[in-house]
Amino acid sequence: MTTTIDRERDLAVDELVRFPDVDLPDSAVDLRRQVRVFLDEERRRGTVMGRPDSWLSGWDRGFSERLAGRGWVGMALPTRYGGSGAGPIARYVVIEELLAAGAPVSAHWVSDRQAGISILGHGTDEQRETFLPAIAAGRCFFSIGMSESESGSDLASVQTRADEVDGGWKMNGTKMWTGGAHLNDYAIVLARTSDHENRHDGLTQFLVDLRAPGVRVEGIELLTGEHRFNAVHLEDVFVPDNRVLGNEGDGWKQVTGELAFERSGPERFLSTLPVLESLLGVLAAQSNTDHQLAVVGTLTARLVALRALSLGVASALQAGESPDVQAAMVKDLGTRFEGDLVEQVREISPVAPAISATIGTHPELLAFALLHTPGYTLRGGTNEILRGIITKEVTAR
Repeated sequence: MTTTIDRERDLAVDELVRFPDVDLPDSAVDLRRQVRVFLDEERRRGTVMGRPDSWLSGWDRGFSERLAGRGWVGMALPTRYGGSGAGPIARYVVIEELLAAGAPVSAHWVSDRQAGISILGHGTDEQRETFLPAIAAGRCFFSIGMSESESGSDLASVQTRADEVDGGWKMNGTKMWTGGAHLNDYAIVLARTSDHENRHDGLTQFLVDLRAPGVRVEGIELLTGEHRFNAVHLEDVFVPDNRVLGNEGDGWKQVTGELAFERSGPERFLSTLPVLESLLGVLAAQSNTDHQLAVVGTLTARLVALRALSLGVASALQAGESPDVQAAMVKDLGTRFEGDLVEQVREISPVAPAISATIGTHPELLAFALLHTPGYTLRGGTNEILRGIITKEVTAR
C-alpha cells in the first residue's frame, strides 16, 4: 500500500532529478547562424579543424580573443564587467556550435565556464574589476587547482595547505591534472587553511598567479604525447589576502557549487561528435549494412536525449537554481556516451584508426579520439563518485 509518506518521498525525488523542458528562443536561430558564419571564417584561417576533445586539446589565444570580440566569451557575466549578460542558454547555443565544429576553445574554457562565474559570485569588488573584464575579453585564462595525487574525486582529503602569514598566506602542496597550467595565467586553488573533525570544514579557495615565485609546473603527457595536463608544485607560494576567493573556510561550499557548471555542459557529450560526423562522411560514400545504420541511429538518439538533459541544467542555472544532482547525472551519462561512441564507431568503421594518417582524415581522428578516451570518465569526477553523489541525495529524500 502506498502511504502519504511514500508519495511525499517520491515527489521529493522527482523534484530532485527533474530536468526542465527547454524551448530555445527565436533569437537562438540567428545566434547559431552568426556562430556558423564565424566558424566558416576561422576554417579559412586554418584554426578550426574539426578536432575531437577540442575543449581540452585546442589552445589558441588568438581564436579566444576573436571569439571574445564577438561577445561570445563571458556571456553569463554582466555587462558592467565586460560580459554580454546574455545568460547560460545563449552561451549554450554558442558553445555547442563550437564543440560540434571541433574549434580550439581550451584557452578560455575554464575561465568562461566557471572561473568567471565563481569570481562574480564570491569575489570582492576589486577581484571582479580586475579579472572579469579580462576574462570576457579573452585575455585572462584560468586553470582548476582541485585534484591531488591522493585526492581526486574525494576533494575533502586535499593536503595542500595555506598558512596565514603577514599580509597573506603561504601555500604548499601539489595539484595534479591541472589542465593548461603551463600556458594559463591563474588557477583557482582549493587548500586547507584549518583542521576540523569534519573534513569539509577549513577549506578555502585562492586565486593563484601561475607565474608567482615558488610555482613549478611539471608537464604530464597524454597517450598521444600531447602536453595538456600538469602537476603544479606550490612551494612556499605567497598569496596575498586580496587573492582569497570568498570567505576563509567556505571553500567546500564554493567548490561544490562550481562543479555544477563544470559537469553539466555539452562538452560532457560532444567531445567525440567530430568522430561521428567523420564516420558519416565515410559511410555516405558507400553502401551500408543494417548494423551500421542501427549503430548510427542509436548513437544519434542518445545524443539528442543527452542534449535535452544538459539544456535542462542550463535552464536551471539561468533560473538561479543549484542543480548539482542533475549535473552529476549529465556528466555520468554523457562521458559514458563519449566512450561508447568512439568504440562503436571503431566497430563499424570501414577503415582502421591510424594515428600516423593525414591529420583530419577519418583514420587519424578516430585514433586521436581513442587515445583520449581514458580521460572522459575521469575528469570532473569519476563516474563512481558521481553515482555515489546521486544515490546519497536520492536516498536522503
